[in-house]
Amino acid sequence: MKADIHSFESMAALDGDGIRYAVFFTGCPLRCAYCHNPDTWFKSGNEWTSDDLVNKIKRYKPYFKKGGGVTFSGGEPLLNADFIIETGKLLKAEGINYAVDTSGSVPLTDSVKKALDGADLVILDVKFYDVESYKKYTKGNFNNFVEIGKYCTEKGIRLWLRTVVVPEINDDEESIKKYAEFSKQFKFEKYELLAFHTMGFFKYENLGVENSLINTPALEKSRLEELQKILDENI
Repeated sequence: MKADIHSFESMAALDGDGIRYAVFFTGCPLRCAYCHNPDTWFKSGNEWTSDDLVNKIKRYKPYFKKGGGVTFSGGEPLLNADFIIETGKLLKAEGINYAVDTSGSVPLTDSVKKALDGADLVILDVKFYDVESYKKYTKGNFNNFVEIGKYCTEKGIRLWLRTVVVPEINDDEESIKKYAEFSKQFKFEKYELLAFHTMGFFKYENLGVENSLINTPALEKSRLEELQKILDENI
């Protein structure tokens, strides 16, 4: 089995427990207005088999001793659920766990369930707490990520939540409180806010893709900290 992979990041420290080896797949059903990596929307032509990928990853096993492992990200990794299932079995045979960093933008098929079941951790992107905003800013199906979050909760799969905070879209106290209330339907270990940044703007220009937030500034660190405190106090 093969999958198109955009890139890799060794020694990743923010994509799960410990030191991670991050695998970024191409392809995504969403078109988020604030996407930092629009280059992952399109195939790279960089195909890997499960065997070749695991052979590449297992060289980093010494760095995984303190709870680290592999994180499948994207793009949307669950578009490649069958590939993750196959690769996950090979990783397990090597004593390596995997996490899935997902927008939850795909239907909860049997293959997706199996890919989630095999994960040591699922990191779920909670983009918005209401159908209207979700559709407006992502063009996706709101119910898909809710079902995936509920599935992880029901199955006892470790779950982290994340939300990107964008100036003038969801950076107000009222919105953060609504995220907090919405999150209570899930059982999760932590909920982290991430700051919108402009470092990926050049990618839109290079790809010839319209950037609807070209005039939106990065979220200031101090504001992110204020909003994270509000979130923590309300979950």
